[in-house]
Amino acid sequence: MIRCALAVACAVFATQQGPQDAELLKALAASKHTLREGIQQVTKASETAISAKFELDDGKLSLSVYTAQKGLGVDADHNVLQEYGGSPESAAWKPEVEVFKDVEHTARAAQQLTLMALSATSLIDVLAKVEKNQTGTIYSITPVLRQRKAECVVLVADKGQSRELVYDLLSGEPVKAREADAPKK
Repeated sequence: MIRCALAVACAVFATQQGPQDAELLKALAASKHTLREGIQQVTKASETAISAKFELDDGKLSLSVYTAQKGLGVDADHNVLQEYGGSPESAAWKPEVEVFKDVEHTARAAQQLTLMALSATSLIDVLAKVEKNQTGTIYSITPVLRQRKAECVVLVADKGQSRELVYDLLSGEPVKAREADAPKK
C-alpha cells in the first residue's frame, strides 16, 4: 500500500515537471511583468485574485490570474469566477477575461476562493514573503488543499531550476521548500 502511494506521488510530481516546464522556465525571461503586477492590475474594488501563474498557451508565454469578481465574502455560487489571461511580453499587459462555465475551471476556482476566504493572508502577502527571502522569478502562486490543510504553493524559477515553496494559508508561515530540477533539453 505504501509503495502504491509513493508511486502515485512520484508519478504526479513527474507529470508536473515535464518538457513543457523547461520551456516555460526559459520563456519567463521574455516577460515584462511579474505575477504581483498582474494581480495588482486586475484587483479592483471587491474583485480579489485567488491564484496566478505564468504558463505556455499554444507555445506562447501567458500570464493568467484567477479572480472572484465579488470578493472573498461571497460564496462561489453567488460570485463570478473568472480568468484574466494574456501575453506578458508587451509593455502593457492587456488580458482577455473569461468567465468560467466549465466544470473543471469552476471547481478549481471555487476551491481557491474558499481557501482564500478562510485565510487572513492574501496572495500579495505571500508574494511579499517570498520576494523578501528568495531569489529568482515567482511564476505560480496557488492555494491548495493538502491533507485537510489550506496551503499556498509558490513556484520560483532560478537558474534553470524550479523551487516549490509551501505556505500555511491560515498562519501565512512557510511549511517547506523543495528543490526540483527542471528537465534540461
